[in-house]
Order: sequence, then structure tokens, then C-alpha cells
Amino acid sequence: MWENDATALGAMVARGEISPLELVDAAIARAERSGPKINAIAENLLDSARAAAAAVDRTTPFAGVPVVIKDLGISIAGVPVHWGSAVKPVMPQEDSLLVTRYKSAGFIPIATSTTSEFGLRLVTETKRFGITRNPWNTGHVTGGSSGGSAALVAAGIVPVAHASDGGGSIRVPAACCGLVGMKPSRGRVPFTPDFLEGWYGFIAQHAVTRSVRDSAAMLDLSSAPDPLSPYCAAPASGPFAAAAAKRAKGLRIGVYRQSPIGLDISDETLVALDAACALAREAGHAVEEIDLPMVTRDFMGDFGRLVASAFAGQMRLEAERLQGPGRLERTTRIMKRFGDMLGAGEAAEALLRLQLATRDLILETSAYDAVLMPVIAHPPLPCGAMDTRGFDQLNEIVLDALHLTPLLRLPPLFAKMMDLSLWFTHWPAIQNVTGQPAISLPVHVTDAGLPVGIQAVGRIGDEETLFMLAGQMEELSGWLGRRAPFDVPQ
Repeated sequence: MWENDATALGAMVARGEISPLELVDAAIARAERSGPKINAIAENLLDSARAAAAAVDRTTPFAGVPVVIKDLGISIAGVPVHWGSAVKPVMPQEDSLLVTRYKSAGFIPIATSTTSEFGLRLVTETKRFGITRNPWNTGHVTGGSSGGSAALVAAGIVPVAHASDGGGSIRVPAACCGLVGMKPSRGRVPFTPDFLEGWYGFIAQHAVTRSVRDSAAMLDLSSAPDPLSPYCAAPASGPFAAAAAKRAKGLRIGVYRQSPIGLDISDETLVALDAACALAREAGHAVEEIDLPMVTRDFMGDFGRLVASAFAGQMRLEAERLQGPGRLERTTRIMKRFGDMLGAGEAAEALLRLQLATRDLILETSAYDAVLMPVIAHPPLPCGAMDTRGFDQLNEIVLDALHLTPLLRLPPLFAKMMDLSLWFTHWPAIQNVTGQPAISLPVHVTDAGLPVGIQAVGRIGDEETLFMLAGQMEELSGWLGRRAPFDVPQ
């Protein structure tokens, strides 16, 4: 698990060099030994994993390769889904389609991974499970909401992990943990039968991986259309794995380095962006600076309103489950009340504004094969850094305790709450709105030993070009050989 990616481990099983059960036992042993230091597991599946490994079809491409499934919006039959919350969990009766596809390819789920409560925060710190810690430095965050998945891959417990992304939740943890994180095009990977879509189509699901080729191979096996899905992304011209093995020539690449919300960007983030640009130029591509004037604070504000609206609707549907002994976290309660307060016409207006901005953005960037931009505005933060403090915390407590959510209609207060939510990561929600594919790449490690990833954004439906570019950059940079200095095997 430490030395090899999932593709290599599957090949080792095929050659008879190792058995599926040995792979699973190795992952379980490392999880039991090292896992408590990062606190990234929601539910252990150890007994069922061993049974599945003993029975797996060895002719499948990933026979016996261990994987973890995010504890959010996806089901493994008989395994509680907590959504990162202390409220009563869901107990699914069947596997989600994506889990079925993973198992059919030979993957063995060994655990579910921690997430922020209902995926609403871009750090993985909850009342229910505590703080999930970054294997590169356990005093720092993994990002969120797929922070548990990223931590388990970065720690060498599993080579790949399921993840989902409604506002950066694949790309932010990948950027924080030195991993590859592809958010596919809207409709590429189905959510059925649990859901048809999430957050007005903003949510996508795929994986965090160590290698580009693993990300591509997993998308090949997970992205077939499904009759229950209301729409699907345009079919690729060939396997994504084949695209990841090709080397693109003469791409035109834009670079967007401004903050869409006008907040500070660290020097390390700009160093990482420059490193990505240098790799693209070394690969022979043309790189030029661009602006995206349609992406503004109002754009991000509309995104936030719609997420609150969608979440409030979900909570209404699940009102009976919320009546148990557990309670939502304070920021989650505020989000729910704010979403309840928004009228249907107000939400529809926000959605239409975002669709108009999406049209303008796609037209503006249509000449570019990819656009490079940051994922995180700062290197991975110390644990707890996203918690409110002082006056901000008092303000949040008063909003919650006195049910003063209508005050969030005041522009200064809404702007303050938005900045508190997004100051760590300004950019990823753009692609959740537009539906474009975007891949976070581990191009930089700071002198303090913390990863900082940068994303490449593609045309809708064109993951192939992103995989070609990412494979080139991986080869030129040597990042595949980097590992978190965490419980290094002797």
C-alpha cells in the first residue's frame, strides 16, 4: 500500500505475487496501527472485508485492492451512513450503484471515511467524530469534506478512496494531502439509486488517488450511464486510462490567479501556481494569464444561498430522522434556517444568475484546453483554524440561540459569514456551478512540509485532456514518489 498505487496492486494480484486477502490484511493492519493518529475512519468493515477478499474474482482489474467509501450520500448495504453528524444515521438496505461498480471491479471496502457534517464545511472536524488529521503534519487539517478519504490515502492505508465534491470537497482535501483529485463533469458518475442529483446539480462524485492513472482507471469503471440518471456527460472518445497514458502536445492553457471574493492569497499558493505553470511550459504548452470577470462576490453569494436552500430542503425531507437524541452542529443549524428563509422565487433567481454567468465563463474560456487556478488560498491550516472566535463566535452563537437568521439578509452580515466560510478556499465552487471537470494536482510542498495543490479546469465533458495534461505534469515533476512522512515503513 505504501509503495504502489491501485493499478500496480491489481497487477501484482493478477501475476500471483500477492493474494487479495494479503492486500486487505495489510491495509487493516496499517489502519489499526496508524489510523488512530489521523482519526479518519467512521465505520470499520474489517470482517466483511476479509470475507469479500477471500471470495473476490481474481480476474477483475482491482481484485483485493482495499478502498474506503465516504460517509456521505452513498450506501453500503447494512453499514450506517452518519453524514458526519451526531443525528440518527441512515441504515441502507442496498449498495449504491457506484459501490456495486467498485465491487465488480474487485475493490474491497474496508471502512467508511470521515466527513464534515452533511458535507457543508471544507475541513473535516465534527462533534460526532472529532478532528481528522493530515498525515503530512497531524497538527494540520486535511480539508473537507472528503478529508477522511484523503487522509487514509495520504497515510498509505489505502491507495484510493471514494470522494464527493459540492464546493471543492474532492479537490480541497487532495490539495491539502498531496493527492490527485478529479471532480468529473456534471452527470459523469451517477448517484443512483440514493439520489438523482445533489444541490441543484452542483455535486459530483469520484475519488482521491495517489496517481493520475488510478484516477483515470476508476473513472472508466464508474462513469457508465445509468437509466435512472436524469442526464449524463457526453461520452469520452476512448478510455480515460488511455488518455492518462498519452502526452498532449501544444495545448493552450490559461492561468487565473485572482481571488473571486477579493480575499488574501498566500505566497505559497502563488508559488504552487507558478510551479504548475512551469510544468505546463516544460511540457511544451502555451501558457497565458486570463481574467474571469463574471466570477464575483455576488456569484459566490448566490452559490451559498442555493447550497443553503438545497440543504434546508433535504432536512425537511429527513425531519423524522432529526427528531432523535443527536443534534445538528451550530453552523449547520444556521445554514438550515437560512435556507428555510429563502423563498422559491429567490432561489430560482439565484440559479438563473449563476446560469448566465456560467454561459459567459464557458464562452470566455472556450479557446483554452485547460485553465490553471488555485484550490486553497493558504497551505493546510492548523486544526481548529476555521472555527469562529471572539466576536465572530459570539455573533454566531447569538444568531443560533435567538433564531436571528433573518439578519443574514443584511448585506454586511451575509458578506461576513461568506468570508468566514470561504477564506481558506476561494475557487473550487466555480466548477460546481459550471459543471466543468477540474483536477487538483500535487505540484508543491512548502518548506514546512505541507502540500499545496493547484487545479486544472477543462471544458465540459473533456476529462481526457485534463488526464493527458496531468499525466505529463506527474511525469515531469516526480510527485508520484512523494509520500507523507507518516509512520514510514522500515
